[in-house]
Amino acid sequence: MGKITGFLEFDRQDQKYQLAADRVRHFREFTLPLDEHDLKKQAARCMDCGIPFCHGPTGCPVHNQIPDWNDLVFQSDWEEAARNLHSTNNFPEFTGRICPAPCEEACTLNLENQPVAIKTIEQAIADRAWNMGWVKPEPSSIRTGKKVAVIGSGPAGLAAAQQLARVGHAVHVYEREPKAGGLLRYGIPDFKMEKRHIDRRVKQMEAEGVVFHYNQNVGVTKPVEELTAEYDAVLFSGGAEDPRNPQLPGQELEGVHYAMPYLIQSNRRVGAEPMRGNGEAPILASGKNVVVIGGGDTASDCVGTAFRQGALSVTQLDIRPRPPEREDKLSVWPYWPTKMRTSSSQAEGAEREFQAATLRLEGNKKGRLTGVVCARVDAKRQPIEGSEFVLPADLVFMAIGFAGSIQKGLLEQSGITVDKRGNVTANEEDYRTSDPKIWAAGDMRRGQSLVVWAIREGRQAARSIDETLMGASILPR
Repeated sequence: MGKITGFLEFDRQDQKYQLAADRVRHFREFTLPLDEHDLKKQAARCMDCGIPFCHGPTGCPVHNQIPDWNDLVFQSDWEEAARNLHSTNNFPEFTGRICPAPCEEACTLNLENQPVAIKTIEQAIADRAWNMGWVKPEPSSIRTGKKVAVIGSGPAGLAAAQQLARVGHAVHVYEREPKAGGLLRYGIPDFKMEKRHIDRRVKQMEAEGVVFHYNQNVGVTKPVEELTAEYDAVLFSGGAEDPRNPQLPGQELEGVHYAMPYLIQSNRRVGAEPMRGNGEAPILASGKNVVVIGGGDTASDCVGTAFRQGALSVTQLDIRPRPPEREDKLSVWPYWPTKMRTSSSQAEGAEREFQAATLRLEGNKKGRLTGVVCARVDAKRQPIEGSEFVLPADLVFMAIGFAGSIQKGLLEQSGITVDKRGNVTANEEDYRTSDPKIWAAGDMRRGQSLVVWAIREGRQAARSIDETLMGASILPR
């Protein structure tokens, strides 16, 4: 694949970023793509691996045929590369922007810390496909007479809906919010992925026959039993939105928020959408000292959003120890390693505190947050006596993950079985729940995870639904 000696001739080169001082002034994407000449050289670095772990079980969840489209880019056959990429991934422009790229960690060249720039090349292929007009609606020439309801329009729901529509089913997507995308739209900031990418996919899907029903909170505004009576199959793909509650003393103080309400508000504001009509107060970081509790992607999104809103300072607390700069390849590769990673948001000026537990939140007599009391922790994550310190804070965002799916409404009303974490019980073979007419995919089934895993599950659930309704399926698994 690529050029046999490419990995020896060319060093790894990734797309660059706008300077931090410039990019924090706006919410637009700030990556600086490579030109075609450099992209071809990067594609040429893909080796002719006997076993390419990049798209195996340890690499890409959707099994992108990475060596194949790297070779096509090297040969300048971009259109065929786009067809190949779309054969395994409905939305490569999403994953090319926001996937953490486990494929690169599993790349053979990562043994030398120089993996192929797979994510950069994937985004370039997807963007070129759109710019050249190669991405077009693919409506089915047949109609099966079967109707499928998809609840939730995040990446799992969108992928399933598109696959099912393309084999001739009548697909209706029910979305609680005014627009499609789920956390792609309301959780991920525009500086990581602008929402125009979602909008044009929705237009493509509508041209393929998918019908979107917005402002429909199934289980609240529309009974579940109406859908199970009206449709031949129902897919639950509503995500895992119930935040994990740290139960911190002082959590009730003014200025303390979960991460998602903050990010949702910001995304609505950037997208010129009205705020929810429940009287919620604006959450803004301008002129404030911000503390973010948590070390994951959601926490990083809060960091970048706070800087763009004009925060005075942003400190991120991570209870885990500071990881090594590099992993031990022989004991970890090709699996996802624990090593020091600095996100683009953290690089914009965040202070990072490792092995830091939050003990309590302090406030003034008016009930307003003033500080965060922390302590260093030992190997068992227990506070070390005498290591306490206080961070001044006007805003705290709790971003320590999700406990599972929201039970009230949809899940309670459906009566389907859930596990002890609150996720819908369904296996990875057929994605069927305890109700024979209901399937589940994405975070609602597996718990909080990556967008690429949601796309995979949506595609596989679509095949299971098609197979059940028709007796066989031509959809890929």
